[in-house]
Amino acid sequence: MRVALIGPGTVSVVHLAAIEKLGADLVGVCDSSRDHRAFLDEVRPDVVHVCTPHDRHVRIATDALERGVHVLLEKPVAHTIEQAELLVAAAEDHPQVKIGVCLQNRYNLTTRAARDLLASGELGRVIGGSATVLWHRDAGYYKARPWRSVRERAGGGVLINQAIHTLDLLQWLAGEVTSMSGHAGRYGGLPGDVEDTAHLVLDHAGGARSVFFATVTNATDAPVTIEIVAERGSLLIRGDLSVAYADGRVETIAELAPDGGGRSYWGASHELLIADFYRSLPDPEPFWIGPREALGAQRLIDEIYRTTS
Repeated sequence: MRVALIGPGTVSVVHLAAIEKLGADLVGVCDSSRDHRAFLDEVRPDVVHVCTPHDRHVRIATDALERGVHVLLEKPVAHTIEQAELLVAAAEDHPQVKIGVCLQNRYNLTTRAARDLLASGELGRVIGGSATVLWHRDAGYYKARPWRSVRERAGGGVLINQAIHTLDLLQWLAGEVTSMSGHAGRYGGLPGDVEDTAHLVLDHAGGARSVFFATVTNATDAPVTIEIVAERGSLLIRGDLSVAYADGRVETIAELAPDGGGRSYWGASHELLIADFYRSLPDPEPFWIGPREALGAQRLIDEIYRTTS
């Protein structure tokens, strides 16, 4: 398997580590400033990992699909919904070529266990939930990668760049979001024009309601929390998963610890998603987290941006 990577920035380290562990043949790494079309034509990979700034995702991924190159794309799908829709269409125009989006937290052991338990019906109907992302980003974070602070390139701030994973999991566990209200704003005096804080209230199919809060103005990177309250118990993910049953039983399911590749708050599931994507390549069916599936959380984010811009 010939593999290439475009965008050797911060998150690329976990992709490169996973590629090495899989034993794939890394045939080239391309900086975001180089002509990606010429690069793809030169190295002729079977798979390309796209780890560029958000505003370059769609053009690179589309050009790869047109060349018959499978694509593994870092989140989000694109910096705007309009661009993301173009990639959804391109993927459907090339059904013989795989494309996956890195919403890797769906591979967390805790998330999978919570999803399975809810699906089993043992806890009954979901009543509601909550989630928090309380992280810290300072001016140096944006200075190191200036595109992160520019809405025209990043698409937004804390919601689309940091909290999209947690918002995706909240709706994956509590159910499809049918209506939502909220606000995103700038309160921390950080550089650029992207939001640093957001709060949402979400109504889910089936009648559950959840609340969501995200900020990068916290003093430190606190563990992400997701709580789901059901009729006969509750689930709390804060690193590990704690299941509290109505009869007083409490069970704990441990999460995998990161192995040192990348930031600790990224978790350990990039490798699991990447390995699963490669296993899926001979399968004629699309990869289960493709652009259309990944648009769920991004549509919610876009709605908040449109109502608070």
